[in-house]
Amino acid sequence: MSAPIVIALPFTGLWLAQNSPARRVPSHGTDVWGERYAIDFVGVDARRRTSPFRDWRTLLATEPPERFFAFGRAILSPVDGTVVEAHDGEIDHEARRSQLALVPYALGQGARVRQGVEAIAGNFLIIKTYGDAFVALVHLRAGSLSVVPGDTVTTGQPIGACGNSGNSTQPHLHLQVMDSSDLALASGLPMRFRRYRESARGARHFEIRESGVPAEGAVVEPLPVAAADSGG
Repeated sequence: MSAPIVIALPFTGLWLAQNSPARRVPSHGTDVWGERYAIDFVGVDARRRTSPFRDWRTLLATEPPERFFAFGRAILSPVDGTVVEAHDGEIDHEARRSQLALVPYALGQGARVRQGVEAIAGNFLIIKTYGDAFVALVHLRAGSLSVVPGDTVTTGQPIGACGNSGNSTQPHLHLQVMDSSDLALASGLPMRFRRYRESARGARHFEIRESGVPAEGAVVEPLPVAAADSGG
């Protein structure tokens, strides 16, 4: 296995780690779409809630994506590099926390796969960075992309907003590193995140990590990195 690519967390504030490669590999249960080491981040508040709302719609129906803390939060470039792919124009779906709403969605998974990359990834960006590594940021908000292919980006630069496009049941950011810019053909590469604080599931305090992969169910927040330490 190649050495992990070290990148920054691509946001500010508190986010919940889900489908973490710290729990299992492949992290999403599959090697397709370059997802072997992918991780999901869901925006939360200090109480670890993904939304301030919980009512009849939460239990029985779909919900507008605007109900969730993650929706519309700024997404930042996790690396220095060049944008090589940018896709926008996919709608942000209604969110689904209700089991009643999730069942028909699950039944449509096969159809989404057959529709191709855009139906799975929604709005996305791919950035070429160190060597032949490519970073994909997926499920972005429709109309939020602020860069185009050919643009040079720097770590921490705003590049879009968190959305609920593509194969997503709740606003979140899906992040992965790959050996190709082609999501349909890429293989996933391992990654690590530089300097953040992490509160494990059930913990009441945060631990500072100089480098690592967040545990499943942990809440993380990026910390400032000294300029001399910002390389890959």
